[in-house]
Amino acid sequence: MSYSVMSVSQLNRYVKSLLDGDQNISNIYVKGEISNFKCNYSSGHMYFSLKDQDAVIRCALFRNDAARLRFVPENDMSVICRGRVSIYERDGTYQLYVTQMQPDGVGALALAFEQVKKKLSSEGLFDEKLKRPLPSYPKKIAVLTSENGAAVRDILSITERRYPICEILLCSVSVQGEYAAESIINALYSVYKRDDVDLIIVGRGGGSAEDLAAFNDEQLARVISRSPVPVVSAVGHETDYTICDFVADLRAPTPSAAAELCVPDSLELLQYISSLKGALNSLINGKISGYEAVLDGYKKSTVFGSPERLFEGVSQRFDYLFSDFCKSFELLLSKDEMRFKNCVDRLKMLNPLGVLSRGYAVVKKSGNTVSSKSQLSAGDVVSLTLKDGDVSCRVLEGEDN
Repeated sequence: MSYSVMSVSQLNRYVKSLLDGDQNISNIYVKGEISNFKCNYSSGHMYFSLKDQDAVIRCALFRNDAARLRFVPENDMSVICRGRVSIYERDGTYQLYVTQMQPDGVGALALAFEQVKKKLSSEGLFDEKLKRPLPSYPKKIAVLTSENGAAVRDILSITERRYPICEILLCSVSVQGEYAAESIINALYSVYKRDDVDLIIVGRGGGSAEDLAAFNDEQLARVISRSPVPVVSAVGHETDYTICDFVADLRAPTPSAAAELCVPDSLELLQYISSLKGALNSLINGKISGYEAVLDGYKKSTVFGSPERLFEGVSQRFDYLFSDFCKSFELLLSKDEMRFKNCVDRLKMLNPLGVLSRGYAVVKKSGNTVSSKSQLSAGDVVSLTLKDGDVSCRVLEGEDN
């Protein structure tokens, strides 16, 4: 009896070829509950198991297919997977290679919406305390929408009608499709770099859930939450809700409503200003009438009827003050006069002429005062200063005689 011996690798390869060649399992749909879910963030591949009440099968979802998912798979989530059955040769285990996945019983978009909403809400991005009021009189509004859509026409026409002095900065973006969220994010970053924008409107007209999917993007919501100016979300119709609606400072049910909410009505402003003008005129006239009544009262008073009475008490008071002033001034002069006399007497006592008048003389030799006999010699000519003038003398006897 002959038989062939196969290696483990050969066996696994042979079984793999059988599975890969079976058309019944090359493109199948399998329903089950996710367990043991793992995501390799470096490679982007996902690995998990699908189970029901009686059995389990291992599954792999590779990066390119995983990137197209509308939601994030989680353990215990019931899903329907499309793929092929094959064997992983190294381990000899067969598994389902998943190419598509959708929630069982609920749409992928709806599930993704709830997942992102729950995540961002738990982080506080929807907190009402973060909502900022819209500027009352915006000078420039940035509108991020499709330049070919009905939304931009509605916003422009309503703004022009209600508040024509407001400038609209149109940022044309893609509002649906795979790259729509990225397009809106790039436009937002461009607006954030400006310092002349007071308000931002992000929106589009109505559409299906798939059409509005870009406005449920998590990254877009985070970028909106970092806006330096208030953001108004105007996506779809009144019954449509997106993640942008929750993170924006204000949700408008439609793009037209956004324009109504963002700018005031100029006609109403003119009426308001006119009413303020009338109220101001009434207030001023009332004040003037009040002051006229007070003035009339003064005119009829006794003082204005006999103005001389107004000065009677003042004149008498002035007389008293003048009398007190004169007395104080005379007293001050008397004290100063006595001080002056004392000073004069002291000066007289110190006056050298007074000494000369009593018979004394000042002797000078060559212009220098002589105070001692020793300074003179016989024959010296000296000058004597008397009370009434100078005389010259010759010394007959000096110190040496």
